[in-house]
Amino acid sequence: MIEDDTRLATMVGEYLGQSGFGFAHVADGTSGLSRLQDGAPPDLIILDLMLPDMDGLQVCRSIRALGSDASRTPILMLTAKGDPMDRIIGLEMGADDYLPKPFEPRELLARIRAVLRRRGEGTTPAAKLLRFGSLEIDRDARTVMVAGAACELTSYQFDLLITLAERAGRVLTRDQIMEAVRGRELEAFDRSIDVHMGRIRAVIEQDAKNPKRILTVRGVGYVFAKQQD
Repeated sequence: MIEDDTRLATMVGEYLGQSGFGFAHVADGTSGLSRLQDGAPPDLIILDLMLPDMDGLQVCRSIRALGSDASRTPILMLTAKGDPMDRIIGLEMGADDYLPKPFEPRELLARIRAVLRRRGEGTTPAAKLLRFGSLEIDRDARTVMVAGAACELTSYQFDLLITLAERAGRVLTRDQIMEAVRGRELEAFDRSIDVHMGRIRAVIEQDAKNPKRILTVRGVGYVFAKQQD
């Protein structure tokens, strides 16, 4: 957890410890980045948006740019007052989920478990590789390639992509997609999924403004096209 509020970090650490999680805390972004570079990557990072030495968004961007396994570590971002712009920007920077302050410890625990469950899933006994033209999705390695080039996606974005790809040709509502990925229903008006879809398109489409793979069905949701390049 990268959080300058020591009291909050202590409370979170005690609660997660009682739930069987290991926990470590640093109070600023510089220390957090240093720890990620020097040690084994954690299973998940809880990152506060407001830090004393640098903006949490900058920390998130720096984590995603690390040349190590730590760059793929899921990030749960804490945002003050639940500002929609904070959430949208955080997701665009590579965060996997967000939680506005103040929050209930039980909700934090539920979100942590949901993110870790998404990361550790892979129970589908289907083919290891999904291929759609030049696009290749490896379920086991959790990697995406386009024309042989690796695509950088967060854990959540990979799960969104695989959810659509496994149901190619089938139109899914936003609620159906989010329920499939998170394992629980979310607010019907939560638009964070659109931010993630935009990011996925940016890395797998030849032209993100005119997508051929992930199509928007106005008033309904999204569909993954069966026929591609």
